[in-house]
Amino acid sequence: MFHAKINCVALSECAGLTKRFTAINKRLLATKQLENRVCPEQTTISLEQPTDATLEWQRARPYSELPQDSVFRLLTKFLPGGRYKNLESNALEMAMKEDHGDIFVVPAFMGRPSTVVIHNPEDFARVFRNEGVSPIRPFATLRYYRSKLQADFFKQVEGALTTQGERWSTFRSAVNPLLMQPKNVQMYLGKMAQVNQEFVERIRAIRDPDTQEMPNNFEDYLQCWLLESLSIVTLGKQLGLLRDNSENYEDALKLLAALNTIFTVGFDLEWKPSVWRRVRTPKFRRFLQAADDMQTVTLKFVDEAIANLEAEKKLGIVRPENEMSAFERLLKVDKKIATVMCLDLFLAGINTTTSFATAVLLCLAKNPEKQQIVRKEVMRVLPQKDGDFTADALNNIPYLRACIKEAIRIYTLTVSIVRVTQRDLVLSGYKVPKGSMVNMVLTSLFTNENYFARPKEYLPERWLRSGAMEEGGEQQSDVACTQALRPSNPFVYLPFGFGPRVCLGRRVSELEIELGIARLVRNFQIEFNHPIDKPFKSLFVHMPNIPLKFKFTDIE
Repeated sequence: MFHAKINCVALSECAGLTKRFTAINKRLLATKQLENRVCPEQTTISLEQPTDATLEWQRARPYSELPQDSVFRLLTKFLPGGRYKNLESNALEMAMKEDHGDIFVVPAFMGRPSTVVIHNPEDFARVFRNEGVSPIRPFATLRYYRSKLQADFFKQVEGALTTQGERWSTFRSAVNPLLMQPKNVQMYLGKMAQVNQEFVERIRAIRDPDTQEMPNNFEDYLQCWLLESLSIVTLGKQLGLLRDNSENYEDALKLLAALNTIFTVGFDLEWKPSVWRRVRTPKFRRFLQAADDMQTVTLKFVDEAIANLEAEKKLGIVRPENEMSAFERLLKVDKKIATVMCLDLFLAGINTTTSFATAVLLCLAKNPEKQQIVRKEVMRVLPQKDGDFTADALNNIPYLRACIKEAIRIYTLTVSIVRVTQRDLVLSGYKVPKGSMVNMVLTSLFTNENYFARPKEYLPERWLRSGAMEEGGEQQSDVACTQALRPSNPFVYLPFGFGPRVCLGRRVSELEIELGIARLVRNFQIEFNHPIDKPFKSLFVHMPNIPLKFKFTDIE
């Protein structure tokens, strides 16, 4: 229903426009020439359903009874004056929930398949526990770019973000040992620590000498810090982005601008009415240009890394494996997989980790008593401000880790997780057949008292294990009540996803944040003395929405 009154003439125009949308939609549904099915057929494990599951399916309500708008009604809600016009992803999901409840269908339109939207963590569990060894996660725009427009380059090695089935399994099997095993990621701890120290010095150089606050573009410096750290893991080299007169700085800014565009317009192309599958709309052209820029810059860095390795080889330089980058180690297996791994990590790991770091800094700045506990904990493992951070230290910062986990509950990184069902499922009492796209919305749960006690409070204590220790070996006073503070359902809190398709860069991102926040807290008292009514905008991921004018005051 429109909030604004619409006169008869406007309504007639709206109906005419909608008819054109409907006609386009029918043509798009009838053609498959632009892209393959979103959910290609693939071999799945055949499991005989037990009797109780069969009975549950027989008794469940049919799919056709799921709440949903007609295509006409849905499209009018996205038109000027409509309820969904210009809504960001989180607001859009909540508006749809208000209209339809905890489970409903967004009908197929403009070539996009119908989607079952769910807000129930018990349903999440059913989807994840039945997704098999090769979960399906659609990403239509990027898949089109890589499989159609750049097919000659990727040659069916399209990475973890867009492929499904056997090709996805082959790629993940090659990169998982390098990126998902903590011991392999921790090999980069020393070099990351050096980047963190450079970031501390850059903060001292750019802050206002009177107010000690960061400039309005501090987000750019955060992104450069995280790109620098990620470059160490992927390419084994620093780009020098935190130093003056870096030769890579312009390329880095081009890369970061491209990533911001991909995440900004990509959401509209994936989730809102768009005819990009048929016509290259202005937003789709922006997406393609940004994807080209991102790929061009990343491949330039990759080529430079290969040239450096070849030069070292001619000089007889041979590094032990524990000093090699993930790229160098994977290069011995398959050059294309190594290259696409870098593309995937740069695409998925910079904006998300920037929001990750921002969330933690905001929570610590607004909760100085929690920040002080973290500082005391860090000072025990890092007595000197510029000292070395050892691997053993990571096992002795439980409160910092709890603060990090709680920060991304308060400011979640993403709105939802999408999968395609690989068998018939009963969700909230309805039949959802195999091959259905399911959108599992997380954000409505994080502030729901049914799942979290005192959900609006920043309480790192909810994540501490029983017996976690504070300074001097004294047990924290709130540990006794941590069990009551924890989520009531394990599928409520999934910031990095779940199962075989969990975020590929999770371990790297966590290490970046743990080391970086520890170093910042050890050197500075962190404050944020500005309004934070809406600190993030929600797109594919949540991205900073305000100038990050943190105040960093040196501590003795």
